[in-house]
Amino acid sequence: MNWNDVLKYATEGSPTPPQRVEKSEAAWKAQLSAEEYYIIRQKGTERAFTGEYCERHEPGLYACRACGTPLFDSTVKFESGTGWPSFTEPVAPEVIQYDLDTSYGMQRVEVMCNVCDGHLGHVFPDGPAPSGLRFCINSASIQKI
Repeated sequence: MNWNDVLKYATEGSPTPPQRVEKSEAAWKAQLSAEEYYIIRQKGTERAFTGEYCERHEPGLYACRACGTPLFDSTVKFESGTGWPSFTEPVAPEVIQYDLDTSYGMQRVEVMCNVCDGHLGHVFPDGPAPSGLRFCINSASIQKI
């Protein structure tokens, strides 16, 4: 996967998800903490350098905090210096949904869980080789499994 793949998904449609998890907003609100709900369901962002996974690098998988879908492997996690957990690629292309985000007067690519539509963060073309990608993810959107 590379930046051209990301742009293609963001403009032409994301891969088909492996499954779908859909709940009412009331059910999500009951399941998630107030901060998790704000970030995952309302597309918020946690403050830089405050998330629990920002500087942790233990082996394992990181899953969507809302639906439990495995999203990233710790072997592709790297220290980006941005204040958010950063990964070079997802565990599989179909677990991530890509959407053009033109908020705040800039063009970015938002990434969401493709199974439950939960907001994760954004992806940028300034990561290390081999993908050159930096998936910049809110700690509140993921959990280590």
